Amino acid sequence: MKADVTPSIEQRTERRRERLVLVLACAGTFVVVLDATIVSVALPDIRVDLGYSAAALPWVVNAYTLAFAGFLLLGGRCCDVYGLRRILCLGMAFFTAAGLFCGLAVSPAMLSAARAAQGLGAAFLMPATLAALTATFPEGPRRARVLGTWSAVGGIAATAGPVLGGVLTQWLGWRWVFLVNVPLGIAAVLVTPGVLAPSAGGTGGRRRLDVVGAALVTAGSAAVVFAVMRSESAAWASPSVWPVLTGGLLVLGLFVVHQGRWAADALLPPGLFRLRSVRSANAVMFLLTLGFVATLILLSFDLQYVHGYAPLRAGAGFLPIGLGMMIGARTAGPLSLRLGPRGAVALYCALGALGLAGLAAGATTGPDGPYWSTIAIPGALFGIGTAAAFTPITLAATAGVPPARGGVAAGLLNTVRQVGGAVGLAVLSTVAASTTAARAGDRAPTPAALADGYAAAFAVAAGCVAGAAVSALVAMPRAVAGSASRRGSASPEQEGRGRVRAGG
Repeated sequence: MKADVTPSIEQRTERRRERLVLVLACAGTFVVVLDATIVSVALPDIRVDLGYSAAALPWVVNAYTLAFAGFLLLGGRCCDVYGLRRILCLGMAFFTAAGLFCGLAVSPAMLSAARAAQGLGAAFLMPATLAALTATFPEGPRRARVLGTWSAVGGIAATAGPVLGGVLTQWLGWRWVFLVNVPLGIAAVLVTPGVLAPSAGGTGGRRRLDVVGAALVTAGSAAVVFAVMRSESAAWASPSVWPVLTGGLLVLGLFVVHQGRWAADALLPPGLFRLRSVRSANAVMFLLTLGFVATLILLSFDLQYVHGYAPLRAGAGFLPIGLGMMIGARTAGPLSLRLGPRGAVALYCALGALGLAGLAAGATTGPDGPYWSTIAIPGALFGIGTAAAFTPITLAATAGVPPARGGVAAGLLNTVRQVGGAVGLAVLSTVAASTTAARAGDRAPTPAALADGYAAAFAVAAGCVAGAAVSALVAMPRAVAGSASRRGSASPEQEGRGRVRAGG
């Protein structure tokens, strides 16, 4: 007699709810990542239409990045204290409203302020999307699959941004690069209350927020990111750079002391760093994003200023990278389980570094280099490797973390990702500009001189991603064992003992 394996009504309802959680989390990460990349192609048109100065134009991007990076850790902790449903709704609503104001902006000040507000909304939304997945899916194959899907959506958004930005800018105008997310954001706000329970991701006890710690980490992170971004237009020794950077680092140091000695309920509990997987994953994420974020932006400039592509064609030039990201992210989950975080990250980062080396070699051919051999093929390798690496890194960074700390773990990982991206963009932009200036001399930069600058930047990016591969081999655990996803009462200190199995 065969056993009845038909799922019960409760099981079908739960599976349906889990699918909706995945859709909601993917929608959140899609709008956040898309908004960060869709703007690059539209910047020349924004400058002409609103009258931005050359020095102020980068703040269309920088205002968003500064607020995003500065408030991520606070946003993640708010998920733990106030519940995922509330914070996800709040973040999405704020992000969507700010996007509407971006599209309606009539002055540089209005657009830059609205972009900062978007970054603030994204800082609460992004950790909530990851924490929703880790709270819903236990560690193991299912979590690996859903994180692969989540990463794939992020990869699609990262590359769809320039493509969609080119289409919208050329056919409808730059305002639509901001307005395109508004309908999806409204829909997400409306469906969230029906998908997530009021207590999802919360502590379940008395609500406590380390206000002093939140102020310290936000101020310190914002100061460091501001100084790094400012270094693109001013020397590191400039009075507008090094004092701000030094002050930011001192404030972050004070934050660390506060968390370990004075905070009654630490925003970032020191016990979290006793997990080897968390420590190593965040370190590898930093190295990876040093090369990843800047490459997407500099490649957009390379296509437009060296090869002379119009915005639409420049956006289409990213399609092989987008395809590579989709393939890499979709295959990352199963391979991460088979190889373990260490082997998967090392393999994927090595492949990404190889693609970046190909982009560097291709850029040296200048404006006459054939697209398929200098950009499309190495770009696809770059996309496959880097996008796939995010899945095992995320698996490691959330392994062994109890639900009561899932939001702050997500906020920490995304903070490292944003700071790494900002530092990488500043450093690689400086490398590109200095190399171009050396080639051009006293003359205006030619496309060939610009190409040499981008080639140098891509080479440095390749070194950063290769460093991530080496760091993964040295520092990351071979496998993560055990599941804390259903042990909400455990503290990070308790979870740090015996939760991570390090191999080799």
